[in-house]
Amino acid sequence: MGVLEELLRDVPLPRMVRVRQRFDDSRLEDWERKLIRQLQQPDLRGRLSPGARVAVAVGSRGIDRIDEVTRVIVTELRKTGAAPFIVPAMGSHGGATAEGQRAVLAKLGIREETVGAPICSSMEVVRVDTLPNGLPVYADKAAAEADAIVVINRIKPHTAFRAKIESGLMKMISIGLGKQKGAEACHRLGFGQMAENIVDMGRILISRLPIVFGVALVENAYDQLCHVEVVLSDQIETREPTLLEMAKSRMPRLLFPDLDVLVIDRIGKNISGDGMDPNITGRYPTPYAQGGPRVNKMVVLDLTSETGGNANGVGTADFTTQRLVDQMDNIATYANGLTSTVVAPTKIPTTLPNDRLAVQAAVKTCNILDLHLVKLVRIRDTLHLGEIRISETLLPEAEQHPDVEVLSQPEPMQFDGEGNFTDGW
Repeated sequence: MGVLEELLRDVPLPRMVRVRQRFDDSRLEDWERKLIRQLQQPDLRGRLSPGARVAVAVGSRGIDRIDEVTRVIVTELRKTGAAPFIVPAMGSHGGATAEGQRAVLAKLGIREETVGAPICSSMEVVRVDTLPNGLPVYADKAAAEADAIVVINRIKPHTAFRAKIESGLMKMISIGLGKQKGAEACHRLGFGQMAENIVDMGRILISRLPIVFGVALVENAYDQLCHVEVVLSDQIETREPTLLEMAKSRMPRLLFPDLDVLVIDRIGKNISGDGMDPNITGRYPTPYAQGGPRVNKMVVLDLTSETGGNANGVGTADFTTQRLVDQMDNIATYANGLTSTVVAPTKIPTTLPNDRLAVQAAVKTCNILDLHLVKLVRIRDTLHLGEIRISETLLPEAEQHPDVEVLSQPEPMQFDGEGNFTDGW
């Protein structure tokens, strides 16, 4: 590594300024009361019979209060005399194993003792039907054999395509409940047909399985619940587009649209299916989605503990660290690519020994004449965009932007003896 260190030794690093980006922070203070009131609607309760075994489908995302939401739903189901149980509905996540998916739920705080229901984790599926284009439609066997199914998911823009229905209840039904086989089938023809296949598969599963309702969650720009809605199964397809527009309007973003370098401290499946949300970074795994800032070079430094070594998404960055690569679980990471058919995000970028060299490499290659003028932004991850760090060169933009507050004076980047950042979040 002596040659690389010599090549990067004189690359300047900018002084950094802490700033706060301001977004709409309205949230549901009384979300539990509102959810319970909706769950107690007579027309909904009339769809559940005493003693009914109810599969509650929960995914792999780090959604605000997902463990509490699940607990409330389980409690209300029990009040009807039903016998709820939890089904991991996360396609191939968790390394496409029953144990791995149970572990993913545990990291989200969803355990039998915390939500009050047993967890039935299995990769066994049943084939429900076949689409006209030949794709098979699968469903989790335990859920398919239940008397009723409840689906929980956050509504948000997808990371790889654009449509009226993207990531939400229909996706949870068609891909999440389909386990590895269902996810693989839905992805088989690529993301160019994903929007159509999600809806077509979801429509079949709603008609053939005892899906009673879905619980749609929308978060604000600070990853806090701002909307919760119980949607009856026969209304999911027509209601979800409106909820998606609501979610899009609440999304955070980087308020600096043109960057030479974007540094992301950590990525993980609990943050986004792609490790980091392309809607934030502007780096998409497919040509079927676009938007976000224009970024010349991107660096990712580490993995979240919750991701369990799954580094899906790292391949959309230009540089990473040996620390991140050493934590990678290749099986869990590659299972994502093999299932989704999009393998670029599972590749390993140019890898440097530490944070400093990785950032210097990005600055050196960002294609500007004077490297002292680099426009650089550093974020914790794509879920936390309130407080970020910007290079001194971006101060004029920050001071003129009505939704940006400058919090500090310019300071040099701080590294430890190993060359890694010491100024955390």
